[in-house]
Amino acid sequence: MLRRTILAAADSPRIQRFVHRYGMRLGAARFVAGETLDEAVVTLRRLNEQGLRTNTTLLGESVSDPGEAGSVVGVYEEVLRRIAAERLQTNVALKLSHLGVLIDEELAYGNLKRLVAEAAGLGNFIRIDMEDSPLVDVTLRIFRRLREAGHENVGTVLQAYLYRSEADLEALLPLQPNLRIVKGAYREPADVAYPKKADVDAAFRRLVERSVAEGGSTAVATHDERLIDHALSLGAGPDRLELQMLYGVRTQLQLDLVRRGERVLCAAPYGPDWYPYLMRRLAERPANLLFFLRTALSE
Repeated sequence: MLRRTILAAADSPRIQRFVHRYGMRLGAARFVAGETLDEAVVTLRRLNEQGLRTNTTLLGESVSDPGEAGSVVGVYEEVLRRIAAERLQTNVALKLSHLGVLIDEELAYGNLKRLVAEAAGLGNFIRIDMEDSPLVDVTLRIFRRLREAGHENVGTVLQAYLYRSEADLEALLPLQPNLRIVKGAYREPADVAYPKKADVDAAFRRLVERSVAEGGSTAVATHDERLIDHALSLGAGPDRLELQMLYGVRTQLQLDLVRRGERVLCAAPYGPDWYPYLMRRLAERPANLLFFLRTALSE
C-alpha cells in the first residue's frame, strides 16, 4: 500500500513542484550524484576511489520530438567523452524513451547505435535500462538488433516481477548477453507482474541462476543480502558476476563487499529531472522514505 501511494504521488503536479523546489536540500542529494555533469564527476571519482565501479544516467524519460532526443544523445556523447578524459571506472545506462522510442522505433535505434559506437571507440559500455511493461518488447528488440549487428558493448535489463521475464531470458541466452537482473520498480497490474514479494524474490533467484549457468555476464542488482549471498554461492566469480546497488542505498554494505573482494558497481545518476527517480527509490524501501522525512522535518 505504501509503495503504491508513493508511486501515485509521483504523478501529482503539486507534490512534484514542492519536491523540485526543496528536494535536493531536504535529502534527494543522497540518491542523486548531482544536477550537473561536473557535480556527477566529483561523486563518481569519489566512489571509484572507494573501490566501487560506477555507472551514470542522465535522469529523464519520455521526450516529445526528435530534436529533443537528439539533444539527449549529444549530452550522452559528452558524458562518454568526459568519463574517458577523467579516466573514471564508469559506464552509461540509459532509457530508450529518452532517445525517442515513443516517437519512432527507428529513431531510438539510430540514436542508440550512435552512442554504442561512440562508447566502443572509447572502450566503454552502454546498458539499456528497462522501463515499464509496454516498452519491454521494443527494448529487447533493439537490444537484439544491436547484438546481431556485432555490437558487444551493450547490455540490457530483465525485471523479475514480470511473469514474462524467464521466457525473455531463454530467448536471449543464445546471444550470450550481458544482463542486469532487477526486481522491478514500476507500477504494474497483477496480470502482468507478481504482486507478492516472495514470488518476485523466487523469480529473481531463478533468473540469476539461469543466467549464470549459461556463462554470460550477469549483474545482480539488489540490496537484499539474502539474494546477494545466493548469487555469490553460485560461484561465477567477479569476471562474470557483478553486484550492483544504488547510490545512497546501503552504502556500508557496498563497501563491505568490496573489502571482501567482490565486484560492486554503484549506480549514480545525475541531472535536473530527478523527481521520478527519487519517488521510485522512496517506494522501494521504507527506510529511504524515513530518511527523506527525517531530513525534511529537521530543516
